[in-house]
Amino acid sequence: MSDKPEKFIDENGIRLDGRRVDEIRPMTVEMGVLSRADGSCYLEWGNNKVLAAVYGPRELHPRRLQRPGEALVRYRYNMAAFSVEDRIRPGPSRRSTEISKVSGEAFEPVVMKQFYPSAVIDVFAEVLQADAGTRTAAINAATLALVDAGIPMKGLVAACAVGKVDGQLVIDLNKPEDNYGDADLPIAMTEDGEITLLQMDGNLTVEEINKGVEMVKAGCEQIFAIQKAALLEKFGTAEEDEVLEDAGLQAEISSEENVSEAVEEVEELVEEAAAEETEVPEDEEVEEAETMFEEDVAEFEDDEEENGEELEVVVTEVSEEEITSESEDIESNEEEGDKYEQ
Repeated sequence: MSDKPEKFIDENGIRLDGRRVDEIRPMTVEMGVLSRADGSCYLEWGNNKVLAAVYGPRELHPRRLQRPGEALVRYRYNMAAFSVEDRIRPGPSRRSTEISKVSGEAFEPVVMKQFYPSAVIDVFAEVLQADAGTRTAAINAATLALVDAGIPMKGLVAACAVGKVDGQLVIDLNKPEDNYGDADLPIAMTEDGEITLLQMDGNLTVEEINKGVEMVKAGCEQIFAIQKAALLEKFGTAEEDEVLEDAGLQAEISSEENVSEAVEEVEELVEEAAAEETEVPEDEEVEEAETMFEEDVAEFEDDEEENGEELEVVVTEVSEEEITSESEDIESNEEEGDKYEQ
């Protein structure tokens, strides 16, 4: 007997889990959870629970796999045997191998591999509990793990999926929607909108795909805000915390809707505070300029003593070139004639 729901969306536009079609599931993030990894992140997204760890950059073996001009990014996606209701066979499968390949390629445009030639950066994404959208959840966790490991990146990567149920497009599918929906379209992208991963299962029209991509962009903006809030929480300075408290943003930053604006406002306030702290008083500027001028004069006098003959020749040549104009000035201005003759 099938447990497929009769309807996924009610007459008020509310889905089975209480969300609207354009809402993502609640997401919580904790960074630096593994002490032996160079970078790590634990992420809960709805009922998904994913642990990501990064090791490296480190020496790559066997050496025949080394790339002389850049590092190799190896991504391994795996679902634990206990992550689903029906226990799965442990170890790699065709599905996990395929997801590992495409997910690793999603980081190709952002990881600055040229700084670590012949090295390897290993990324492990372990799904501890699965509830649809595990590949996108793993990418979001792996992004923060890479940042936690200090790997140079051009920007963050966020991933989300859009699907079709009851003839409507919905974002961030849950398990019933994923199992019984008409289509599933997972997408990963950078902050500037560059798509780094796109897969599709099912049938969608061109118009539905275009609309779905726009819905995913809106969902990824929410994810970027959550990622930045997690980074600010771990790597933010004491000055940034004080600015947050002074600006009354501590409560706002916990809200997914306001977190993006809060982060931008914090950055602006911190920059302003830094500019005010580095401003030099006028008296100190004058004193510094006088000191620099005296040093320049002393340096010039030393050069004049060492190269006196050469400097004399230069002055003499300039005087001969200007003697005609100076004579005309002397004749036209009798009152200052003595000054010019001297």
